[in-house]
Amino acid sequence: MSELTLTVMRLGFLAVLWLFVIVAVQVIRSDLFGTRVTQRGSRRQEARPQQNARQAAAPPQQRGQQNAGGRQRRGAPTKLVVSEGTLTGTTVALQGQTITLGRAHDSTIVLDDDYASSRHARIYPDRDGQWIVEDLGSTNGTYLDRARLTTATPIPLGAPIRIGKTVIELRK
Repeated sequence: MSELTLTVMRLGFLAVLWLFVIVAVQVIRSDLFGTRVTQRGSRRQEARPQQNARQAAAPPQQRGQQNAGGRQRRGAPTKLVVSEGTLTGTTVALQGQTITLGRAHDSTIVLDDDYASSRHARIYPDRDGQWIVEDLGSTNGTYLDRARLTTATPIPLGAPIRIGKTVIELRK
């Protein structure tokens, strides 16, 4: 083999090796920084004036758990609290909006749990002011007080909702 052929083969092998290294670094980078995180606080603050205007214009029976004066009913839950799991201590104020739970980055509560689906469950108010939990066809299921959910079910105050290793409760 000539010296020129051997040098070209060495340079080709070196180029393929560098291409492999660059692709490997891109894959690792996308695994670490691939999902784009949006700031939840600023998005909520922008949506609040519109939501408050809609609630003020709605008749009292459509305002969920609020009465005509804008105050919540006595004994109604006011917050959703994560009591177990990686997000322990996280609190979400209940303001009549649907709360989504799952691994997807656009969920209201993003669960970093191997047993949670991307769109796992949702919690929403019904017309009577009760809060309802519904499993969205998750693989591992959603449990309310140790019973697996098969239909949309009202949530009693303080009853644990389990999604994988995460436990969530409605509280005053």
